[in-house]
Amino acid sequence: MTRLGSSGTKPAVSRQGNTRRARRLPLARLLAAGALTVPAALGAAGCGGPADAATSTDITVMTMAPTGSGATDRAGMTALADAIGRKVNATGGISGRRLHVLVCNEHNTAEGADACAQQAVDAKAIAVVGSYTQWGDTVLPVLEGKGIPWIGGYGLSTDEFRSPDSYPVNGGTPSLLAGNGRQLIASGCRSVAVVRPDTRAGDVMLSYLSRALAPSGIKPVDIPAPEQSTDYTSVAERAIGDDQPHHCVTAALAADPTQTFLDAYRRLHHTHTRLSSVIGSFQQSVVDATGGSSGPLAGAYATSWYPDESSKVWNGLRETARDYAPDSTIDPSDPGIQTTWVAYQVFLQTVERLGAQVDVRSLENALDTQDPVSTGGATPPLSWRLSDMLASVDSPRLVNTSVTFQAVQNGQFVEQQQRFVDVRWVLTNAS
Repeated sequence: MTRLGSSGTKPAVSRQGNTRRARRLPLARLLAAGALTVPAALGAAGCGGPADAATSTDITVMTMAPTGSGATDRAGMTALADAIGRKVNATGGISGRRLHVLVCNEHNTAEGADACAQQAVDAKAIAVVGSYTQWGDTVLPVLEGKGIPWIGGYGLSTDEFRSPDSYPVNGGTPSLLAGNGRQLIASGCRSVAVVRPDTRAGDVMLSYLSRALAPSGIKPVDIPAPEQSTDYTSVAERAIGDDQPHHCVTAALAADPTQTFLDAYRRLHHTHTRLSSVIGSFQQSVVDATGGSSGPLAGAYATSWYPDESSKVWNGLRETARDYAPDSTIDPSDPGIQTTWVAYQVFLQTVERLGAQVDVRSLENALDTQDPVSTGGATPPLSWRLSDMLASVDSPRLVNTSVTFQAVQNGQFVEQQQRFVDVRWVLTNAS
């Protein structure tokens, strides 16, 4: 029996598995301290999966992400999850069993997120893997009631870094901001202006950057920006200031406000100021759309959770998309799609270690106790033992505190250095 969502309506599932809801709620959340989001706060709404139904011997999982919400959608994440399921089954299954991947579109609403979580429970999914929703406070309590692990969420809510059933594969926005501060220092910045949301969440963003810059004696100029503004000209003017040599501006904004800021920034004359942000606020598609090597992002710095798109660590992702989702728009440079890929590597390897006797309890026990899992170089090896977790009240489930430094050269993101940078000390001190 399908349980009802929090709105009291039963999600209608199409043959393709997309829940359809007429009602949409506006995107109105910036996340609180500890799991802030610089990338736009997103969600997903609707559930389903491949047309063929699961059998009692299948291993069932779910991936949720927003599609058709009118906000920043992540349809590529569910497309990749479906492709991974097809590849696993085409190559013999996992632990001798077929992998049934449900995909769920929660339409960027709390009701949709609840409907997805309820369907995961009803389908007896043993995990929700590689997903994207801003409604973690809605989803995770439902999953916790059945002990269903949430593996590799994008990190858009505090619950994803606090829930005992959450297994984050990246360091969320705190690690990006801490890393961004260290990247600015390594790139020779001597003064820094921080354009960030004029919100409580923005206040905390500033604290992570400030802590990272402090060892070099840099006190950032704080420039709060109104979230709903359509013109950031005055903000950009303040950020550039006198355009002194070695001056840097970092845009700690969500994706849409970042593009509004870029529109203003590129219209202003400046010679020395360098631009910086984090992957998710802008990424390769934004570089392409704003003029590539001749656009405002030429030479810009960016901090990411993962290696750049051209890295061989994404060969498997590219091959899976090519062979099992040839008509999709899976973008290997998208950090959401990369997160889905990493999360499934964790899940598949853990299930393979368990063998045929895998269920919710054995999976969660393995995640809590097993030796580190390799993600093929996309992240450092990951494990969620007590000794691996961050000593932080805000983000106790955070285990991956490493980031990469990238820059835009010849219109493409490339790595500034071929290694991960661990910012655990910044996160611990800042919290």
